[in-house]
Amino acid sequence: MGVAGEREASDGTVVGVGNSVSGGAFHAPVVQTGTFSGGMHTYYGLQAPSGLPPVADWPQLDRADPIAFGVRRTRRIGDEPPLPTYVTRDGDAVLKERVRTAARSGGLVLVTGEPLSGKSRTAWAAMLTTLPGTTRFLGPEAGTDLRVLPAVLRGRGEDRCVIWLDKLEGHLGEHGLTPALLAELVRLRVPVIATMSDGAYDAHRFGGQARARVLVGIDPVELSRAWTQDEKERLKDGAGGDLRPGDAYYWSEDDGIAAFLAVGPELWDEWWWARRPNAHPHGHLLVRVAMDLARCGTDDTAFPSALLRELCALYEQEAAQAAGEPFEDALAWASRIRHGVTGMLVPGAEPDTWRCFASLPRDAVSRPDTPPVPLGLWLHALEAVQGDPDLTELVVECAQSELERVADGRPEVGLVLGRLYEATGQAQYAEDWFRHSADAGGIEAAGIVGRALVIQGKIVEAVSYLERAAEAGDAEARVRLVLTLADRAVFWLDRLRESGDERTQQVEETLRTVTAPPPDTVEA
Repeated sequence: MGVAGEREASDGTVVGVGNSVSGGAFHAPVVQTGTFSGGMHTYYGLQAPSGLPPVADWPQLDRADPIAFGVRRTRRIGDEPPLPTYVTRDGDAVLKERVRTAARSGGLVLVTGEPLSGKSRTAWAAMLTTLPGTTRFLGPEAGTDLRVLPAVLRGRGEDRCVIWLDKLEGHLGEHGLTPALLAELVRLRVPVIATMSDGAYDAHRFGGQARARVLVGIDPVELSRAWTQDEKERLKDGAGGDLRPGDAYYWSEDDGIAAFLAVGPELWDEWWWARRPNAHPHGHLLVRVAMDLARCGTDDTAFPSALLRELCALYEQEAAQAAGEPFEDALAWASRIRHGVTGMLVPGAEPDTWRCFASLPRDAVSRPDTPPVPLGLWLHALEAVQGDPDLTELVVECAQSELERVADGRPEVGLVLGRLYEATGQAQYAEDWFRHSADAGGIEAAGIVGRALVIQGKIVEAVSYLERAAEAGDAEARVRLVLTLADRAVFWLDRLRESGDERTQQVEETLRTVTAPPPDTVEA
């Protein structure tokens, strides 16, 4: 082979320099030659920068953290693992077969779907259950220069490798996954597992852009946010000791199972953070009211925004802090769509009615630091569902479960329970809880119990309760006490008269003196 060059002479002219290499070969900056004559200059071209580590430094697939690579964390009720057991989707058999094919021959396996349809979790599960756990795993960040990937892979030795490109649209372009790079990965028999939202797929596949060529000929596995009945049955049956799948089955929206599991934690965190004075305290409080109404057993009932606003007054401290945020701003913040899926407040069937997203009350029940429902809200919840026997019963059952265990020594709790049972026609339970409240020192309950005992003819018992309520300023108890005592006085005066007791006239005169109006009230 021969190499020719040039140099500049002392007079500024350029003259040729003849160098010759014979009997050899050229390998990048290394020259292997049998004979070399003349001067030599070596030039090194700059290689494209690469942030890709050697394959030996890639983690094994079974040690890669799915949450770190795009799978959304889910609700955690106790000490469960970060992700619940994967529940099989109807398209998993097709997806796994494509992953197996790509593992043998290389190529792109793409999962598409609506936001929060479970794309990343489904693709990850297919990859994890189909490929050996010792497979070397690379999940580059969006925008990573992938042009040197083939060179890195050629040094992999005997290691099997897989490339994970969650949200594939962030990895397209001249420095990302191109048709040429994909062809090279096929030649190297390296599978690429990727996900893409429906909107991103539409824009990149059919938008007429050059980068759309990488998607040509790729038949995506489409995932729906709405679960089929068979999928839901597997969700219910596959819960095991983990409560989260069961919660999703029973409490999620029709097409929001993945949203219930994955968006729920994000909504809770944002809601809890918003309680600060410089954030959205009024919006936080509106969501809390709706959340607490759901905790009271109103199920998926939607409430007028005016009622939510009114009930904020039950939370005295929070309401004072929320006063600086206009109601309209608070409602707009609480109902704003997050993650393309839902707001914290979800619109009801009727105009300007709202309920909270289903995961929020479930999270509230499961967290030990969640503030309790204000006692007064239980009665408003019962009033809101009157006319629906099932919901009415549910509210009472929830109150029974939540309040009876904390009622000892708290007269206000017994009073609320008594009111709830009274409103649902459960007279004996109501009487028992009013008595419980009164015996714990409740004044209002003492008046209620005293009046009930009078009606039952248990006057001796009634008087002690009525007197306690009357002494505390209960006007109705005072009237009832006077009438009761007067009635009993008349009754015993009659018995005294019937017995012929000579003191009867003296007692009658005493009663007339006691019950006579003061002199200054007698008309002239």
